[in-house]
Amino acid sequence: MKRSEQLIQLTQTKNWDVIIIGGGANGLGIALDAASRGFKTILLESIDFAKGTSSRSTKLVHGGVRYLEQGDIALVREALKERGLMAQNAGHLVKNQSFVIPNYNWWGGYFYTVGLTIYDMLAGRLSLGASKYVSRKKTIELLPTITQKGLVSGVVYQDGQFDDSRLAINIAQTAVEKGATLLNYSKVINLLKDDKNQVTGVEFEDKETGTKYKLNGTAVINATGVFTNSIMKMNDLEYKKYIVPSQGIHLVFDKSFLPSEHALMIPKTSDGRVLFAVPWHDKIVVGTTDTLVKKSSLEPIALEQEIDFVLETAQRFLEKKPTRGDVLSVFAGLRPLAAPEKKGQSTKEVSRSHKIIVSDTGLITITGGKWTTYRKIAEDVIGKAIKVHNLPKKGCKTEHIAIHGNKITSVTDRENHLYIYGTDIPKILKLQEDEPLLKEKLHPDYDYTMAEVAWAIRFEMARTIEDVLARRVRLLFLDARAAIDSSEKVAQLLAKELGRDTPWAEAQTAEFRTLANGFLLTEFQVK
Repeated sequence: MKRSEQLIQLTQTKNWDVIIIGGGANGLGIALDAASRGFKTILLESIDFAKGTSSRSTKLVHGGVRYLEQGDIALVREALKERGLMAQNAGHLVKNQSFVIPNYNWWGGYFYTVGLTIYDMLAGRLSLGASKYVSRKKTIELLPTITQKGLVSGVVYQDGQFDDSRLAINIAQTAVEKGATLLNYSKVINLLKDDKNQVTGVEFEDKETGTKYKLNGTAVINATGVFTNSIMKMNDLEYKKYIVPSQGIHLVFDKSFLPSEHALMIPKTSDGRVLFAVPWHDKIVVGTTDTLVKKSSLEPIALEQEIDFVLETAQRFLEKKPTRGDVLSVFAGLRPLAAPEKKGQSTKEVSRSHKIIVSDTGLITITGGKWTTYRKIAEDVIGKAIKVHNLPKKGCKTEHIAIHGNKITSVTDRENHLYIYGTDIPKILKLQEDEPLLKEKLHPDYDYTMAEVAWAIRFEMARTIEDVLARRVRLLFLDARAAIDSSEKVAQLLAKELGRDTPWAEAQTAEFRTLANGFLLTEFQVK
């Protein structure tokens, strides 16, 4: 997947069947679905693939236990089916994760056991394993640092866990392999319309060169997530709010705070929400929150009350109490929730189901949804595009398309940090053999090597330090200080590989340091 080759493909096609704006989970899924059906497909992403919401999730592939509590059986059943398909099609990234709910009252164990048994039944043949009630002693054995005072019992259930931006990159690679054209750093600046006010294409700017292109297409799809409203401003004569952004934050800690392969699920926090502490790349990710914010931002900042809430909740449930000084990284993401139909409706009441909007202009917009259901969302969107724009009727094929890198990954395989590359692992090892300098570690405290940086630049379309350290190698999300320490080294290799000069590398390093400081709590930022 090379950007230069994608630009050549761009100039060789005059008319596209499907033009997709937005390179997050939904957009990439739509590109794969459309290309695999044989449609001429192009996707344009204004920054980098999965730059926004799609790299900032809780890293769960799940049916949504709390949606079951809300009675949204259809959404849960759909998500559980998709969870099973993700595990089959991207086995190198999606794993079966055991979760433990600690109960501090006598009825909790029975209540959650019954509820989660229904959850398992809804998964059918794609179930990851049966839920079960466990004793107080067993709960402590599974979660050694759980608060023991008042603990009565536990409930164990199975769900999925994954690496979100790595899956996004692999879906992008799969779409390219199926014939799609994908471009990052390509910002749509205008919707092209005919004299009947019908959308006939887009105009975009290549942000690296400043070159502007006009593309003609039959179906134009707006999959820009939290930035949906900005595309709709180009489309509508009158402004209407289609989505509201809701912020969720996560704090990342050393594994010593929960030294277990089991995740902790807190079903009722002080504000009535669910909180998770999930093992991820040898760290613990704790979150999330659900806070309505006024506007969408490329770099949302965790609010102090959100940080305090996550810390206080973690301190209540863990014997080893995490403090602000223990936070290795904090990241915030925005959910694109469909704008509430009732005034005063809270974020947890707004449906997470996806919604397809067909404008009078013919523009198709997708709102809502979640990572787990990205494939089904894509199927529904292309189905709608076929119907609305009279595209040839071709069936969806993605249920059984293996995602790039797919292989069954065992627990032992996952002890090697390269497991996320799946079938590409031998190629990365060969890079190290062919170019011994690439064997060098990215950071002394981590196993990542410069070969992974070279791989990201050469074959995964990484163009900046942030692309490499945030979304190809996940160091920024795991340890922001270590990412800052590694940035100059990455900048030098980027400059060499992309033919940039020293001032460019220096500017990149300074820009990344500023961005990475946003992943550290204020008092611990690097000067």
